[in-house]
Amino acid sequence: MARLKIEISVPESHVETVIEALHAAGAGRVGAYARCSSIWKVTGNWQALPGSQPYDGEVGVVQHSEECRIESVCDAAQARSIQQAVRDAHPYEEAVIHFLPLYEP
Repeated sequence: MARLKIEISVPESHVETVIEALHAAGAGRVGAYARCSSIWKVTGNWQALPGSQPYDGEVGVVQHSEECRIESVCDAAQARSIQQAVRDAHPYEEAVIHFLPLYEP
């Protein structure tokens, strides 16, 4: 079965809520282990365009803010339900959720 790496950018205030949703939806299984994930501090950059409702910042202004990058894994068949669970828990209007294929020889 194809495995995917998940990358999610989230404000630090919502890390635990998003991780809980991620794992409740089935992400983070590695062999005989569950709830596997890592968290990295990153700097996010964005500019909210007209018509958006930004969680942080102002429309038209380039913003820079500390965020956390959550990384985990899942089976490809779980991706859609994991994506929905994370979107439901995430505070951003447009949550950044990447699913990347993993090479496993």
